[in-house]
Amino acid sequence: MVSRTPLTSISTAVTSKTALLLCLGGLACAPPPEDKPEPVDEGPEPFSWSATEEKRLGKLWPLESPPADPTNAVAEDDAAAHFGQYLFFETRLSGSGDFSCATCHLPENGFADPLQLSEAAGTPQRHTPSVLNTAYNNWFYWDGRADTHWAQALSPLEAEAEQGTNRLAVAHLVTEDPALATAYGAIFGEAPDLTDTERFPANARPITNEPDHPEDVAWEAMSPEDQHTVNQVFSNIGKAIAAYERRLIRANSPFDAFAEAVITGEGDRYAIPDEAKRGLRLFLDEGRCFACHSSPSFTNQEFHNIALPATEGIDNESDGRTTGIDLLLADPFNGGGLYSDDPESVELKLEYLLLSPEQDGQFKTPSLRNLMTTAPYMHGGHFTDLTEVVRHYSEMDDKPLVGHREELLFPLYWDDDQIADVVAFLVSLEGEPLDPALLEQPESPLLE
Repeated sequence: MVSRTPLTSISTAVTSKTALLLCLGGLACAPPPEDKPEPVDEGPEPFSWSATEEKRLGKLWPLESPPADPTNAVAEDDAAAHFGQYLFFETRLSGSGDFSCATCHLPENGFADPLQLSEAAGTPQRHTPSVLNTAYNNWFYWDGRADTHWAQALSPLEAEAEQGTNRLAVAHLVTEDPALATAYGAIFGEAPDLTDTERFPANARPITNEPDHPEDVAWEAMSPEDQHTVNQVFSNIGKAIAAYERRLIRANSPFDAFAEAVITGEGDRYAIPDEAKRGLRLFLDEGRCFACHSSPSFTNQEFHNIALPATEGIDNESDGRTTGIDLLLADPFNGGGLYSDDPESVELKLEYLLLSPEQDGQFKTPSLRNLMTTAPYMHGGHFTDLTEVVRHYSEMDDKPLVGHREELLFPLYWDDDQIADVVAFLVSLEGEPLDPALLEQPESPLLE
């Protein structure tokens, strides 16, 4: 390759020579004005990228605004987001009064949990994923058993290992606490009267395969109309929480500035270090990482079996996506159900879900953005740091415990330097910090 001197270097050299001649002639020996900064040495010429690499890079940038969620009529409503933020941090939305969504989705840990398995009302069998940037998701949970943001927000409330409450208790709280009822009414219309405990017991929920459970017995004793009333309140609570979570977006990473420069010439080619550029090249080419992490969200929104090793405490032999589809289609709160604000918008999405043995052991491809504070990684918290994650993909020496490994994956035999380069690239995907006002419970559930 022919070495070319940058125009900025030529200009600097000419200017310096002219200044020296003027100074020797006694014409310009004064120091330069303070408002003229010294030239910045930007280092060596930028990496060159092949047409194929640039094309693939163009699929990873830009990260635009999240897609609309027509199943949630209040998804973009400021009052709903404020109310949802209050509920996200509200410990009264748990059976014991001790746990909130933020118990396991800690703001200081990227809205994930630094523990392998969270500790709330019990211990779930999967690692708590981050809710950052989840407004871009097509599916929720590691197995995709929810298809909307608001449906995902509901099931932890009733999960015995998470918040351990029930929809009647939640509905009573929100409709009978004066401040919560006022906030609810401002968004969804006047809250229903649930004070008749003959019709609306204090605690009730449907429980599959446990017909003798007191909460299921109480639920089945209710009329279908009263069940619907409670479900409407419950789903609205999920929609408010989802409206808040849609605001938890970290974008404008160093990678984004670099990608803009390569693609448009307008960004900063020096926004990421050389080791990150080398890691990006491995990501796009040899490592085939791009095949699954193939959008500006760095996920293809699909599910894969990556042959993770067994790890203590989790459901190692789970069918993953196979079970997830069954649970999704049976969920009355899915996007095509009665409580969706636009069930037709997801009709095709649900209709063409296929169950196949190929899906056994598959779990969701997570986003690679904003990973630095969300360790440990994978659905079972298998790996404590990103070096371990990349090394797993490089070695591929574990047999799948269920199903068979994704066929795109094969050993890469990367050395330590190459692994470090890929980690450096992943670090460059860290976005700008969130507004601090989003990181704690507001004083009031009402938006003033």
